[in-house]
Amino acid sequence: MLNRVVAVTALAVGGMMLSKQLKKNRNSQGTSSIEESCEINVPVSTAYNQWTQFEEFPQFMENVLEVRQLDDRHLHWRATVAGEEKEWDAEITEQVPDKRIAWRSVTGARNGGVVSFHKLSDNACRIMLKIEYEPEGTMEKLGDAMGAVRMQARSSLQRFKELLEKRGSETGAWRGQIAQH
Repeated sequence: MLNRVVAVTALAVGGMMLSKQLKKNRNSQGTSSIEESCEINVPVSTAYNQWTQFEEFPQFMENVLEVRQLDDRHLHWRATVAGEEKEWDAEITEQVPDKRIAWRSVTGARNGGVVSFHKLSDNACRIMLKIEYEPEGTMEKLGDAMGAVRMQARSSLQRFKELLEKRGSETGAWRGQIAQH
């Protein structure tokens, strides 16, 4: 009997903590937001140029299966989210060389964000990533509450850093500009 009371109490406390974490991660519109950054020992233009190689994202983003660039503004994504394969299209809403790239989804789950590039020295920069997303379903909401998206973003930035520092140069570049509309 005592074991049952302890188990029920532990479940209740765990549920309250999970509920509190869910509320903490979300804003009033029900979307979650994360911010991560990393410093990379390459010039800011090298980091920016490599980031514009969207089709190479699966090399450093673990759950991204494929990114196809449809045109200068549009990307088609295929990724594993909470163990389930999902696809969506995204639109680049702003792109300023060596400064920032902003996007938003136009199909699929709501998400968007911005990655900004900051020169620290001639051979070092900081990348700052901010993502807003709307978890769908129980598994995504649970993963969100447990910080899964934040951990994936942090890990992806770290792998991007390692990939770029090891190689020392970008594999390509797109220096075009897209104005916010």
